[in-house]
Amino acid sequence: MRIALFEPEIAGNVGAVLRLGACFGATVDLIEPMGFEWDDRRVRRTAMDYIDHVTVERHADFGAFRAAIGSRRLILFTTKSSGSAYDFQYRADDVLLFGKESAGVPAEVAEICDARVRIPMRPHVRSMNLATSAALALGEALRQTGTLPG
Repeated sequence: MRIALFEPEIAGNVGAVLRLGACFGATVDLIEPMGFEWDDRRVRRTAMDYIDHVTVERHADFGAFRAAIGSRRLILFTTKSSGSAYDFQYRADDVLLFGKESAGVPAEVAEICDARVRIPMRPHVRSMNLATSAALALGEALRQTGTLPG
């Protein structure tokens, strides 16, 4: 299972997702450009010592990312979907894609995803924090596929 972040803008969110990946054994794909300077000090501060326990792959752009993941299914988490993330049937090699904090993903990226799902929430709120969404999504996907760590 992989978590992919499309052009993430906030270093703290990336750090929290790196920690999530370390705890659950999920590779984290970072699709550039990012909205902050990637440097070891900043990343270590946000991911703490967990960065040594997660596989991180950086991709120059979405095309490079698509080439790197091959035929894996790409599951987009978006508020623009009506399908529940809890009704979707995950596979152990899925890639869970999350858009940039301010704008999600462009329409052309959404269109090529294999599936689009949303995390159900109350109607009068817009969205959850990126790292919170990734945690809910990854937890459900790992639970369904029987691949939660022991």
